[in-house]
Amino acid sequence: MAKLLEIKNNERVLRVEIPHLDFADFRQELLDFTSDGGQIVQFFAYEDGGCLKLLAVLRNHKLYVAGCDAPDTFASLTAESEKFHMFEREIGEQYGLKPVGHPWLKMVRYHANYTGKQDIFGNDYSQAIPGNYPFFTVEGEAVHEVAVGPVHAGIIEPGHFRFQCCGERVFHLEIQLGYQHRGVEKLLQSVPFKRLPIIAETIAGDTTIGHSLCQAQALESLAGLKVDEGASVVRSIALELERIANHIGDLGALCLDVAFSPPAAYFGRIRGDYLNLSQILGGNRFGRGLVRPGGVTQSMGDEQKRLIVDKLAELTPQVEHVNDLIFSAPSVLARFENTGTVSCVDAVKLGLVGYAGRACGLAYDARVSFPTEAYAGLPANINHKTDGDVCSRAMVRREEIVHSTTLLNTLLQKREVAAAYSPVMPSLAPDSFVVSLNEGWRGEVSHCILTDDEGQILRYKIKDPSFHNWIGLALALRDEGISDFPICNKSFNLSYCGFDI
Repeated sequence: MAKLLEIKNNERVLRVEIPHLDFADFRQELLDFTSDGGQIVQFFAYEDGGCLKLLAVLRNHKLYVAGCDAPDTFASLTAESEKFHMFEREIGEQYGLKPVGHPWLKMVRYHANYTGKQDIFGNDYSQAIPGNYPFFTVEGEAVHEVAVGPVHAGIIEPGHFRFQCCGERVFHLEIQLGYQHRGVEKLLQSVPFKRLPIIAETIAGDTTIGHSLCQAQALESLAGLKVDEGASVVRSIALELERIANHIGDLGALCLDVAFSPPAAYFGRIRGDYLNLSQILGGNRFGRGLVRPGGVTQSMGDEQKRLIVDKLAELTPQVEHVNDLIFSAPSVLARFENTGTVSCVDAVKLGLVGYAGRACGLAYDARVSFPTEAYAGLPANINHKTDGDVCSRAMVRREEIVHSTTLLNTLLQKREVAAAYSPVMPSLAPDSFVVSLNEGWRGEVSHCILTDDEGQILRYKIKDPSFHNWIGLALALRDEGISDFPICNKSFNLSYCGFDI
């Protein structure tokens, strides 16, 4: 780590201070760091003055950054550490750089690279469709394929799942996404400042607060904006309400997948109650329009606080009662336990985050390791069932609902009031870098911004937790019955649009 620069979450750093290594040293530093238990926050390419560069943000109990000039071809890091798998594929797709020796080098989102270089995947983009994806195949007389999607029998987003099976047993699941790539990162580098928060809120609709909070904090750091304590409290409350609503919705959906309808109906209704609390807090059930660079657009008055406190007191025993129904039902536990297991060793290798990682025994929570807003003084959560199966992922969600409720009750006792918000059009610091991390409800959300010598956004990099975790779902189906796919899928409940960006 001697050649890496230690940084802090949401700290503005001059780009000239970032260690610029030759590629051999850069590669070795990253491999040494990750082999010692460290994980990747960001690893991406960008163009600066006509040259392509690589930049990596790494974490253990601290954050580090380093960069280098990007060679057109380089020895793949994935060949030695699985943690780089998706990052290198993305770099190849976005900038035409080829990681030689990558064991599974394929497209991520299906678009021509930004540089005009020859496509390293051998695709013809004249038809602009993801039609040349070379799926992994298993040979054998009894082996057959099952293809699901991208159009699903339900109102969900597009993704394709290709199962290699022998009878009902799944040998391998390959997941193809990218059907709704929107070019969000490039868009954020070109639109007026006032549009940035609106776009951030739609990166993944169920993670409105998680993404808008990362963006707001990064821009505040680059612009030197200060956020008052009252606004930090409101932001933290909004993030926890978003977490609870999504966990409750998913627990209900898991019950529906194992034909236990009463909890699904109860939690469907209760999820709506928590969404309504978000509307009381900020004027929108999904949190849109609340978080903005410099503060929040809605202060929390005494009446709002009383309504939220009273409703939480009403809902908390209802939630626990429904959870007791779920986790005491033998028919539910029989389907949940020992299904879709991902080992702790594999979770570390893949870099799983959020409840998917914690269910495997990885204790990482950005609210504890890199706290922002009002989290520094709040207690951490402890997970008691970490076997890596569907039951563990469900139980972690139950425990997080309880923990988030405790945090909400603590935050609602604070007396600080958010200052009135006035829209600002700040100037961003030139030649600077910042990375922002928050624990969204799925896990670590990260936004990274680099500015040029005029303070314009040179590179905007987004990472939704689903970017880490889709491969975890594929691994969870190894040697499972194909009929268990729905509950494995729902136990992860990853974002298509958050991945496709």
